[in-house]
Amino acid sequence: MDALDKADHSWGDEKRVFKCDNCGAETLLDKDKVADFCTFCGSSHITVTENDAGIKPALVIPFHISKDEAVNKFKKWIAKRYFAPSKLKHNYELQKINGAYIPYWTFDSDTDSDYTVKIGTYYYVMETRTVHRDGKTEQITEQVRKIRWRTKRGNYQKFYDDVLVKASKNVASGLIDRVEPFQLSGLLDYRTEYLSGFLAERYSISLKNGWYSARDIIDSRIRNGILRKETGDEVRIVNVQTNYDGITFKHILLPMWISSFNYNNKVYRFLVNGQTGKVSGHAPVSVWKISIIVMLLALVVGVVYFFKDYM
Repeated sequence: MDALDKADHSWGDEKRVFKCDNCGAETLLDKDKVADFCTFCGSSHITVTENDAGIKPALVIPFHISKDEAVNKFKKWIAKRYFAPSKLKHNYELQKINGAYIPYWTFDSDTDSDYTVKIGTYYYVMETRTVHRDGKTEQITEQVRKIRWRTKRGNYQKFYDDVLVKASKNVASGLIDRVEPFQLSGLLDYRTEYLSGFLAERYSISLKNGWYSARDIIDSRIRNGILRKETGDEVRIVNVQTNYDGITFKHILLPMWISSFNYNNKVYRFLVNGQTGKVSGHAPVSVWKISIIVMLLALVVGVVYFFKDYM
């Protein structure tokens, strides 16, 4: 993307990049700040790098959920872990909770797609076939559905706005997916004040690779659009050739509370969406509770079949 060469790398104040030697995540802090441990994996193996802070963010969603609110939401979440050990709700040890801005890319693009589809129309014929029933051979005639195909070519044009792609590969990425979506209507122009007191993760998915992911999303939407546009009993896409034009991008930062809790000497991670308050995390599972549920289900199934046989 030619736009990469024109990207603004000036964050407005000097940032230092800290890299976790354990999980590889990079975080950005003001030059007078020090990172004691990794926000994403908890490791204390943190080193300062000479890496550039990267492309400056264009937009940011500020934190709407406070630290205290995030902790309370976690307590409610853990109280609802029905399959977790009963003593978990009282014996866990909550680790330090940090607010961090997670990097995303958004892309805009005009698209012009030439496509070929096969359109199928159903028709019905009467067919006779031989069947075997109770040791006897019979001839039966029945209606059978057939399909007649024709090829059609067409053009599909559409502008795609703000296709969102996560720019992070950190160890919490799977949990991040579970606390989405964010309400992008809340995006504001980036200002350094929004980062005061918070961390910012440096993107680990490049702008170029981010565009490849966005293009896959757009291609899928184009195919769905073509299938909606063409009418027939069945529509199958044979080929799509798309030209992308006027591609633009934005680097945006979205808020997340990140922490973990310790139970029986094992660490479990959890996240709270800093805008909506949605929570996701990992928690231990009680083998006894699962076993009881399985036995109860087996009992119910057995009772149902018992009465079914005697009805």
